[in-house]
Amino acid sequence: MTTTLLAAEASSTELISLFWVVLVVFAAPLLSSLTRSLVPGVVVLLVGGMLVGPNGFGLAVESGGVAMLAELGLGMLFLLAGFELEVSSVTGRGGRRAAGTWLVSMVLAAGVGWLVSGRWETAVAIGLLLTSTAVGTLLPILKGAGHDTTPVGRAVLTHGAIGELGPVLVMAVLLGTRSIGSSLVAVGLFFAAALVVLVVPARLLRVRGLGRALVRDTSTTSQLAMRTVLLLLAAMMVVATVFGLDVVLGAFAAGIILRRLVDVLADQLRASDEDPDRGLAEVLTHQLETVGYSVFIPVFFVVSGMAISVAAVADAPWILVAAVASMLVIRGGGVWLSERVLRTSPGLTTTRERARVGLYAATGLPIIVAVTQVAVDNGLMAARISSVLVAAGAVTVLLFPLLAELVRAGTTTETEETKETEETTTR
Repeated sequence: MTTTLLAAEASSTELISLFWVVLVVFAAPLLSSLTRSLVPGVVVLLVGGMLVGPNGFGLAVESGGVAMLAELGLGMLFLLAGFELEVSSVTGRGGRRAAGTWLVSMVLAAGVGWLVSGRWETAVAIGLLLTSTAVGTLLPILKGAGHDTTPVGRAVLTHGAIGELGPVLVMAVLLGTRSIGSSLVAVGLFFAAALVVLVVPARLLRVRGLGRALVRDTSTTSQLAMRTVLLLLAAMMVVATVFGLDVVLGAFAAGIILRRLVDVLADQLRASDEDPDRGLAEVLTHQLETVGYSVFIPVFFVVSGMAISVAAVADAPWILVAAVASMLVIRGGGVWLSERVLRTSPGLTTTRERARVGLYAATGLPIIVAVTQVAVDNGLMAARISSVLVAAGAVTVLLFPLLAELVRAGTTTETEETKETEETTTR
């Protein structure tokens, strides 16, 4: 009888927590729109999580179903990041230069971490969280502002791909509980399993009629394509867990595999007479964003906000300021210098454009959350410090894109003034 009552009480607590979390999810875009999107919805979600969480009014807790929704949200966020990743942007000349830029920034940031902590594992964790880029968080911001197809947007995606992939791989190898050799073996086995997960479905897509069925069912109640995506995401997250790696790596790999499978399917359908693949990637992206950004991803950000302690930030505000400044100087400054000296991304012609790319590239949050969780679990970082660093990530999401837009406004003004001067001179 007592066990039944405890189970019922736990279930009631989870439902109450879910209500408050979903209420924050509902209110975030409304409150963001009141600021004309100057305050991104992600920041509102984090602040809402702080308010309803254990460190705020104590209305919600991270447990049971809420924790599972947040885990799926993390997976969906990195799945979308992997799906949007253009392999050519990583393997091409620009990608290689962006990787070199990130590596140099990572070494410098790790050096700062060593001076602060005196422990190499903690130094690596600090280096990763100071040099990550929140591509999954930036994508809706870039698309909403119409930057995703501009030279600035393409440059941000190139640096951002490295700024997410690099930290994910280094985290898997260096921040686990095993030796580096064992971690490398685990990563190797994971990639072998990922290759199997890629090759087998690619072969199955050649079965006559299967590709057409997947495309046809994107607009029916069966939603076979979306169910296949969710199965792929769950499978890769499980594979990562089995090998003792963070689920972020599994979700990111699932997104890359999904993009490749969509390309294979599109090639198969183009070879047919019916050619029913028009807009397949766009349709799937729309469905993924609908599913992900309706519930799962916002819940992840709310739960991440629940881990932020206002008291911890108030006790050590200098850590927050130092972290934000370090991200701006080391990551943002490194990207700006790379674009200025190495001309990493084609199409960037002005200093202001390069500054905007640097500001966007210095925006971090999901990787910060993931790295601090791993660091706390492995005893490399105190929970209170982790809370302050996650808050610093939230500040970058609020501040750096806003500064990038202000720089863009200045560019527009300069362009208009230049045109007026030229017209006056001509007259």
